[in-house]
Amino acid sequence: MIDIGVVSILVAILVFGVIIFVHELGHFMTAKMFGVQVNEFSIGMGPRLLKFGKGETEYSLRLLPIGGFCAMEGEDGGEDENPRAFHRKAKWKRAIILVAGGFMNIVLGFVVMYFMTATQPLLSTTIISGFDSQAVSNQVHDGGDALQQGDKILKINNTRCNVDTDIVFELMRAEDGKVDMLVERDGQQVQLRNVQFATEIAEGTETSVVRIDFTVYGRDNTLSHLFDTQGRSFWGHVGHIFVSIGEVAAESFFKTVSIVKLVWVLLIDIITGKYGLNELAGPVGTTSAIGEAASAGLSSLLMIAVFITINLGIVNLLPFPALDGGRVVLLGLEAIRRKPLSPKVEGAINLVGFGLLMVLIVVVSFNDIARLISGG
Repeated sequence: MIDIGVVSILVAILVFGVIIFVHELGHFMTAKMFGVQVNEFSIGMGPRLLKFGKGETEYSLRLLPIGGFCAMEGEDGGEDENPRAFHRKAKWKRAIILVAGGFMNIVLGFVVMYFMTATQPLLSTTIISGFDSQAVSNQVHDGGDALQQGDKILKINNTRCNVDTDIVFELMRAEDGKVDMLVERDGQQVQLRNVQFATEIAEGTETSVVRIDFTVYGRDNTLSHLFDTQGRSFWGHVGHIFVSIGEVAAESFFKTVSIVKLVWVLLIDIITGKYGLNELAGPVGTTSAIGEAASAGLSSLLMIAVFITINLGIVNLLPFPALDGGRVVLLGLEAIRRKPLSPKVEGAINLVGFGLLMVLIVVVSFNDIARLISGG
């Protein structure tokens, strides 16, 4: 009998491997596009397990599935006169190469989200279909306004809501349970003030969050029953499918943007101290979460993969030393100074940043293990 824990670890390694591969592929493709010499393309860190060479580049698979790299000639600066060295390229080209990894992670999130959306029988709307038995948002409280069945939510706290995940994200930010909404009601736009929701404490935290007490309508997704013509002519059915492809793309785009906003706001909350280190998940906690999602089904696994790849993409673009975003900042300093930092200074900055990241990973991983032991 196969150990579920082993399966979870293998699934987590596969998910991490795909995410890391796509990230490094972004660096690799743009480096090749701009004529930079790539010496090695590696998935994983540590001792090599497999390797082969093709042209000027060595491709390798390494033991530890915790990262990867695209080693470019002259990546660390220096006096290399090779015209194909990274540091010899124009600053805008180097910047594109650096941000391409994170960008590709976000693109991967969109692609997976598109697959998930295309296979669902219904697409989302922001039109309220009904309220649960304990709903309070459909009642007037202290002079505030109330929602009604059939309301199409256009904005929450002046932020546009294009899909249902936008509603969830915006309500999640309303800790006091009161929000302003712009809705479409009976063909007219209506501004609602101080719509009241019940609040509850989020599981595993001390943060108060809104309890969403309504549901929204779904709409038919043609792509989920591709071969059902529903009485249409051949060309009419083909045309309808193309329309549906666009609808799925739009929904996937807006859902991806929602997750990008969520990750960005969570990072700000962490930086500002709203969430502590004990509430973060490191490699151990993420592996556990992937295992739980895999046991819950493919849809849950793909959703957490979307969140992880977008998270990785955004984090890598942060202006922190040793991250791709930090290296872009150094490029900006180089442009302002009109000369590059010395390799020793740049190396020291990146080394300190890398060391801090490693300390953070160790601390968060320790918390992960402690939570697993305690069953929390």
